[in-house]
Amino acid sequence: MENFQVTRLDSEQMSTLKIGGFLDAHTAPALEEAIQRLVDEGRFNIVVDFKDLSYISSAGLGVFMGFIEEIRGKNGDIKMCGMSPKIYRVFDLLGFPTIYQIFDQLDEAAALFEPNAAPPSGN
Repeated sequence: MENFQVTRLDSEQMSTLKIGGFLDAHTAPALEEAIQRLVDEGRFNIVVDFKDLSYISSAGLGVFMGFIEEIRGKNGDIKMCGMSPKIYRVFDLLGFPTIYQIFDQLDEAAALFEPNAAPPSGN
């Protein structure tokens, strides 16, 4: 089984959590802790980059559902990006694209929080 890792990068306007490996019932608490720390620090503009994630279970999905109401209640949001087709399919089956904005690239998601960021380039 692969390990799970969370890497946090902060900018003035937002925080990015890059997640990788396997996100399941055993590793979900690490993600929960990372998001809770952001909330505790008053950082409510969050982008989660799934580029290095190879597996997600319902426990992993539950972490996002556990925080979204509180974060949006504080005028923040969780944007998602970089999902492989396999990971996206799991989110899509559960209707996540109607709840969360999911982007292909990190800069597309970041542009919504960074008012001075360069606009995303067209395809």
